[in-house]
Amino acid sequence: MLNEEGPSPVIVVAESADVSDKAVIGDGSKIWHLAQVREQAELGVNCIVGRGAYIGTGVKMGDNCKVQNYALVYEPAELEAGVFIGPAVVLTNDTYPRAVSPDGSLKSAHDWEPVGVTIREGASIGARAVCVAPVTIGRWATVAAGAVVAKDVPDFALMVGVPAKRHGWVGKAGFPLQRSGENWVCPETGATYVEQNEILREVEA
Repeated sequence: MLNEEGPSPVIVVAESADVSDKAVIGDGSKIWHLAQVREQAELGVNCIVGRGAYIGTGVKMGDNCKVQNYALVYEPAELEAGVFIGPAVVLTNDTYPRAVSPDGSLKSAHDWEPVGVTIREGASIGARAVCVAPVTIGRWATVAAGAVVAKDVPDFALMVGVPAKRHGWVGKAGFPLQRSGENWVCPETGATYVEQNEILREVEA
């Protein structure tokens, strides 16, 4: 692929992947074996879709997102830039799921209104976690492996358990923050954060 500024990074699609010709795939993105990307899905630049992962119709992914093996990202999910989706994660889209109507007839796609999961910039969802729509995961939050999220998650929160509850805070580097006086500090980067009314914000250097 070429653009006006010169060569674009190559888009890699494995031969066994099923990618709709109506999907939009950003430069440098890689879609691996047995993955499926549906119609009207939009992937930003340098995204990775792992083996066997599913990206639903109209799902939007920002730049530099990673969706690991066998994760299921159902429409109308929206992932902002830098989101990490771990192996076998499920982002649901049906609040009251049923295969059949009360009269026993098989329900079709027209019999229910899908609702989505929104994941803000830099957030991470651990392996086999489930996010039950409609729900929003805040910026740079981390959902632990195996957790089930059914309520909105604040920025920088560390969510653990079933149902998921906040067990501290994480910084942009993903490490749990440590208390330092009135503030919170990242042990990896030294960045400082301030908590007020259960809302965390980074202190600008």
